[in-house]
Parts: sequence; C-alpha cells; structure tokens
Amino acid sequence: MMNDKRKALGRGLDSLLPSRPASPSQTSVTTVQPQGQAPAEIAIDLIDPNPYQTRRHIREESLNELAESIRVSGVVQPVVLRSIQSGRFQLVAGERRWLASKRAGKTTIPAVVRQISNEQAMEITIIENLQREDLNPVEQARAFERLSREFGLTQEQIASRTGKDRASIANFIRLLKLPTTIQDSLEGGALSFGHGKALVSLAAFPDLIEKATHEVLQKQLSVRQTEELVNKLLNPEAPKEPSEPGAQPVDPNVREAARSLERSLGVKVEIQDRKGRGKIILKYSSLEDFDRIVEALGSR
Repeated sequence: MMNDKRKALGRGLDSLLPSRPASPSQTSVTTVQPQGQAPAEIAIDLIDPNPYQTRRHIREESLNELAESIRVSGVVQPVVLRSIQSGRFQLVAGERRWLASKRAGKTTIPAVVRQISNEQAMEITIIENLQREDLNPVEQARAFERLSREFGLTQEQIASRTGKDRASIANFIRLLKLPTTIQDSLEGGALSFGHGKALVSLAAFPDLIEKATHEVLQKQLSVRQTEELVNKLLNPEAPKEPSEPGAQPVDPNVREAARSLERSLGVKVEIQDRKGRGKIILKYSSLEDFDRIVEALGSR
C-alpha cells in the first residue's frame, strides 16, 4: 500500500503539466520553450504569486540559505509558470525558489511555461508541497477542503491524486472543526497531526476540548496519552450501582474496539457484547456527525 502511495506522489509534476506553445507577446523575455528543451529565462518582475499556494509559513533561515545558494550558484531547478493576462505569468510551482531569487537580487529566473487549468494549478501546488513535506497539518486540511469546495472533488478523487488514502483525507479535513487556538498550535508545531486527530473527537464539547488541550500542552502528552485522555472525557466511568447484581466487567478487547471506533468516527461508541453476540451503538450529537458516520460506513 505504501508503495502505491509513493507511486502516486512520485508521478512527478510533469504528468500533470501539459506543454504550452510560445506566446508571441513575450518580447521582453526568452521565447517559451517546447517541452523537452531548455528552460527559458523569465523576468522576475513579470511573475505574479500563486493564488492557490496552500503553504502559509516559510522559515526565514531556510529562505536566506536558499537565497545565498542562488546568489552563488544560480537556480538549479526551474520554476513552473502559466501565462495570464497582459503578458504576465503566474507562479504554479517553485515559490521558495522565486522568493529566494528575488532576495538574491536576480532579475530573471529559469522557468517552464505550461497551459494549466485552475484545478491543475492547485493540485500541482499541493502535490509539490506534499512531496517536500512542507505543509503543516492545518495547511493540508485547508488544501484538501479547498479542492473539495472549489473544484467539487470527492475525498476518493483527492486521495487518488495526492497519494493519500481516503481516511487520511477525511481526518485532515476534520481538523478544521477544531477551535482556532488549537489550529494555531498545530500550525506552530506544538501539537502534531495525531494530537489533532484525537482532540477533534471533542470538537462538539468546547469545555472538554479546552480542558484536554491545556493538559496535553502542559504535560507534553504523547498521542497515545492524548487518545486515552479524550476517551476518559468522552466516557467517564460511572460508579457501579449496588442494585446491579452480578454486573459483568467489560472485556478489554471490547473496550479497546470501542475506543478505536471512537477515534476513527469521532463520536461516542458503546458495544454491548454477550458471548460473541450483541450490538454497536453510535451516539451522534449533530447532523454533521451523522453524515460523517454514514459516509465513513458507506465507503468501507
């Protein structure tokens, strides 16, 4: 399965980039090259930023290092552009190289110019960043949500195009249900994707999620410890009633199965088992939870 994912990401951007013929209006720059020939030197001041860029944060130290390398050795890998109005270009891939080139004082940058749709431009941007692992969990979540909202792609289609499985796409998008303060912690690196995935089960309970997040950050809990904390908050152990004659303890395997389902579905799960027979009860608190459960069960 992992090899299949790597193949999907490893298709290379070329598989998404149709070539574009030269534009006769580009008189101030080298003529746009056909596919397979050397990149053209494009004037940097003719290039506009990528409106589909999903990455928000670029480390200054990293950018300065790249700028110094470009100042000394030039740009090794060309950026990818597409033509827009008035003889200008729009960046598709290579934002760090473009920004670093400007910082290095370059007036042109090697580039390939391709005919690319809006959907392709966004897809290429996401895949480039995923290949470089440049996106934090919230940036990935916003990117996947935008592909769904603006271009009508299903989670299965997004998964196919980015090399991730559908469940991962769903889990990333669910992070956007988290309060802004927790999303900030995910973007800043104080919390990992695993932490966010566990905490999102408390998204419908503002007091509980605030309490849990505070404890996770203060005690530096691991993802596993966070999952256990969330489970305790979702399922506070009720005291055993004296009137319950011969109450049977819950099988540890059944309890762990319920916890696993809760982490996956983000709702409270109750499993009633008696000698291998019983029922699973899913307790949802909103129509959104209901729709997500139906979608998750229907896709398996």
